[in-house]
Amino acid sequence: MFDSTPLRPVTAKPLALAHWLFAVAAIVILIVAVGGITRLTESGLSITEWKPVTGAIPPLTEAQWQAEFIRYQRIPQYTEVNGPAGMTLAQYKFIYFWEWVHRLLARIVGLAFALPLAWFWAKRQIPAGYKPRLVALLALGGLQGAIGWWMVSSGLTQDVKVSHFRLAAHLLVALATLGGLVWTALDLRALARGEPRSRLSSFTALALVMLVVQLFFGALTAGLRAGHVANDWPLMQGSLFPEGVEWALGPIHTLFNDPYLIHFIHRWWAWAVVAVLVVMGRKLKAHGQRRPSIALHSAFGTQVILGVFTVWSGIALWLAVAHQLVGALLVAATVWGAHALGGRGRTGRGD
Repeated sequence: MFDSTPLRPVTAKPLALAHWLFAVAAIVILIVAVGGITRLTESGLSITEWKPVTGAIPPLTEAQWQAEFIRYQRIPQYTEVNGPAGMTLAQYKFIYFWEWVHRLLARIVGLAFALPLAWFWAKRQIPAGYKPRLVALLALGGLQGAIGWWMVSSGLTQDVKVSHFRLAAHLLVALATLGGLVWTALDLRALARGEPRSRLSSFTALALVMLVVQLFFGALTAGLRAGHVANDWPLMQGSLFPEGVEWALGPIHTLFNDPYLIHFIHRWWAWAVVAVLVVMGRKLKAHGQRRPSIALHSAFGTQVILGVFTVWSGIALWLAVAHQLVGALLVAATVWGAHALGGRGRTGRGD
């Protein structure tokens, strides 16, 4: 029978690469969580310039802080919202801190990927067939940085907040990168065991697409502050379907721009995703893949509970951040489950 296991040179170290990619994935999950804090504290527009290198150093003197604050005072978020509310320099430093941490972590993850990649490449420790995939992941990380600034720029001149479409792109590229890191790490770990690469089936592809749709509407919900339109559940403002949906500009515009409808879709599409993930969990259990099954059930169960309590709390910051964090963990768990189901000849190993 044809063996689809990629050849590897004697110097290849697939297990070491797998551990490295899992570590990078953990940093990406942390970035997603800090990104949630940045969004919820309205900190994303506090740094009005993109300086990929020198921007790693925050203001160190009072004069530097004043200069940053003056630049911030020129954008709509300050002139229309925070300025009239009497924002002080101390309050500005608070929101600056979270955006700076978010950008710092992005720089760290870039270095944590690029430098080891160069090392493994130079030492000829990358198995055959994996270099293009690793380069693509590096490019995806670079694209994420560019999208981040593209998102921020949308809120610097004409609006008090960033574009919800650009925010969705920013989050989805981050989660796509996370999924790619986890899948590649799992492939490398399988290679170290002499097993073939995993393949997506039509069912696991459907599960991932449905999850992406849910994440997209979750990002739109966040960008439009749509979570605030109702704090009851399962009803919205006492009704199954909210009364505030505005259809005047047409159904397509409403679908992607109306906070009431977007919140409604995000609530109820979640159950379609849960149904598919329950089936995935059962398939994993039937194939002897107990660990990914437990991870998957734990992730989507926790995510649903956090979503409900976030709504009931009126979007309490720590609950909303936890909801975004577990969303990233759910992506990782779903990718793990899809990978486990796509591996041929593997049962009972839990990966």
